[in-house]
Amino acid sequence: MDNDFLSLIKTRRAVRAYTDEPVPSDVLDAILEAGTYAPTGGGRQSPVIVAITNPEYRQEIARLNAEVIGNETDPYHGAPVVVLVLANGSANTFVEDGSCVLENMMLAAHALGLGTVWVHREREIFDGEKGKALLREWGLPETLRGVGAIALGYPAGEPGRPAARKQDYIVRV
Repeated sequence: MDNDFLSLIKTRRAVRAYTDEPVPSDVLDAILEAGTYAPTGGGRQSPVIVAITNPEYRQEIARLNAEVIGNETDPYHGAPVVVLVLANGSANTFVEDGSCVLENMMLAAHALGLGTVWVHREREIFDGEKGKALLREWGLPETLRGVGAIALGYPAGEPGRPAARKQDYIVRV
């Protein structure tokens, strides 16, 4: 077993503060590619990954996400990149498929020295008319459903310590 990989899993933390340093294209490409190697139900590859680096789209998606929860904060914590994971809603495993994609990208980002945090509410965004308008603008099918997103960038501080694992997390039968 690769102890480096297990260490990577154990040391990844949610990052909720980012520097404004841009993510180099080759680093972003490597993280996005890691997402494409996630397992998917039946090998159907139902997800679509949308990397938002354009400041106007970055601001718009943050506004739509905040609108869902009824506030005006930036749910992506100032990260310079927002990576959306959408999936074909007719795939019976679209949530699981997209979740695996998100996790692969989070681990890849951590391995490359970047931070991430999983952000929700993409389902509400892209099930609504404003989200569907964005899909049309991006040339994507309106049948895509939001699974989640990650804020991505260089951490503005040291990550916190992990919470202790609960006693009954694992049951062997």
